[in-house]
Amino acid sequence: MLPDKKIKAILKQRKLAPKKRFGQNFLVNDNISEKIVRLAGIEPDDTIIELGVGFGALTGHLARCCKKVIGLEIDSGIVRWHQEEGRLPGNVTLVHQDILAADFNMLAREVGGRLKIIANLPYSISNPLLFKLADHGNRMEWAVLMLQKEVAQRLSADSGTKEYGILTVRMAASASVHKILDLGPQHFHPRPKVDSQVIKIIFHPEPERVKALPDYDLKAFKTIVDAAFQQRRKTLVNALSASAQLNLAKKSIEAALDEMRFDRRIRGEKLSVEDFVALTNILQSYLRS
Repeated sequence: MLPDKKIKAILKQRKLAPKKRFGQNFLVNDNISEKIVRLAGIEPDDTIIELGVGFGALTGHLARCCKKVIGLEIDSGIVRWHQEEGRLPGNVTLVHQDILAADFNMLAREVGGRLKIIANLPYSISNPLLFKLADHGNRMEWAVLMLQKEVAQRLSADSGTKEYGILTVRMAASASVHKILDLGPQHFHPRPKVDSQVIKIIFHPEPERVKALPDYDLKAFKTIVDAAFQQRRKTLVNALSASAQLNLAKKSIEAALDEMRFDRRIRGEKLSVEDFVALTNILQSYLRS
């Protein structure tokens, strides 16, 4: 792994100052890099998808403990540096690719199974990528991600708290989230202004909570959850009835809440993922009419 001073020198020499639009904060503590990879639970026959290779802080450790690494990197300058330096191990394939534009279905076909992902995630794209992972949960086995601590905590927030929201519910419907490690700003260059947390997201069919959920229409579920939180201070009845996508009458929503024995004044933030699934199934008849 390249030390902090070496990374600074390369960035200066090649005019590769960390780009705010990419949210680049390079991991510069090799002990931490090794620990993240060790705690990820990687098997020797695994093919790992690394999102955001950077200067390879995780890549070398990954390459030593798995069969193959497919690394995606958006920064063309860093990709050129790797191509010219030839520092990456032979079992690493580097792809110049925007993470958010990555085709997870194609990657799953290439790997020959569900994806195992690891990433020091740019904080600027953490939310859209997390939604993308949740939407492709059937293609995922697990993802080990370094996130802004506040975002990581939001993924496992309890209902009724201010941190609980769309991302919490959408992720809980497809995966379980486990904390691995907390990290301070001193382990990165440049130093972020926030603390970080490494988490492991284990996707269906592994989590017991997910397996216990009844079948439901995913599109309707997402629409209902999104509408419930887009105006989170409104009652659930008012929030859902205001959604043009749902096109539901208040009396239909009230009838569904009555069936669930909920107060008609309840807000969406009070419902668990199980409650949202049950609500989706009850509202299905109204959505089809």
